[in-house]
Amino acid sequence: MSPAVLGLHIGGSRTHALRHEPGSTGPSRSEPDAPEITETSANLSSVGHHGVDAVLRRIAAAVGKDVRAVCAGAAGADTPASRAVLSALLAEHFPGAVIDVVHDTRIILAAAGLDAGAVLVAGTGSVAWGRNREGREARSGGYGYLLGDEGGGYSVVRDAVREALREHYAGLEPGPLVQAVLTATQSADALQLMDHFYAKPEPDYWASMAPLVLDLAVSGDPAALRIQAEAAHSLASMARQVLGELGLDLPLVMAGGLLVNQRQLADAVARKLSLDDPSAVRILDRSPVQGAVTLAEGLLGT
Repeated sequence: MSPAVLGLHIGGSRTHALRHEPGSTGPSRSEPDAPEITETSANLSSVGHHGVDAVLRRIAAAVGKDVRAVCAGAAGADTPASRAVLSALLAEHFPGAVIDVVHDTRIILAAAGLDAGAVLVAGTGSVAWGRNREGREARSGGYGYLLGDEGGGYSVVRDAVREALREHYAGLEPGPLVQAVLTATQSADALQLMDHFYAKPEPDYWASMAPLVLDLAVSGDPAALRIQAEAAHSLASMARQVLGELGLDLPLVMAGGLLVNQRQLADAVARKLSLDDPSAVRILDRSPVQGAVTLAEGLLGT
């Protein structure tokens, strides 16, 4: 294999890797020259040091040698300490490569082909981040499921569990939304669902059920519509804060599984932003890992 760069997108539920050989047709030009690799999460806060090491070992074996630069966009890469740990692990598996670890919002902006703009992500969690034309940055949210992530998949399903408890203690029969969540979790009733929620706290497990909730909102279920409206409000508030700090004339790129795949939610967020130019809001139409490849190329000055 020729010398290459590697882009990584480390989300809350999955890790995506893409090898690219500079000078060939690829992510920064047209189509990738190698297949995208999908792995389990390599998020330090979710799977720990050994879990990340195992995922990176498998990726390194799959992409081959001669990797000269690696850029990893990682959800939750908020502190110098967490970035240093991930950088050290990457250095072990890609010896001699130039390595950079950034928050995953940065690779989304690069994937959209923008140097300045705002990014709103809703997947397992949620975050908004942006950079203006002068290089100033702003951020809102992205604190993890225990402190925030409002409007993300985990939050949406947590609200559905709360709805189940509300209906139970109000003496109501489970509505369509609650019944769907009970069935998905094999719970007999709301109380068993609550026990299950505490016994299995993994955010990605609960976030995986968010499409079930939002699909019911599309069908017009009142409880699901209320949850969707709350999620849209939270996401729009985060984006509005970033745009307000950096300049409302910046483009906004929406990304993450919920906003990319749930168009009704994305449209609700766009309406709540009430920007002068609605066309400035767009949904990312490329894999975020391609932005990581672009940034990795930049590490080599290519």
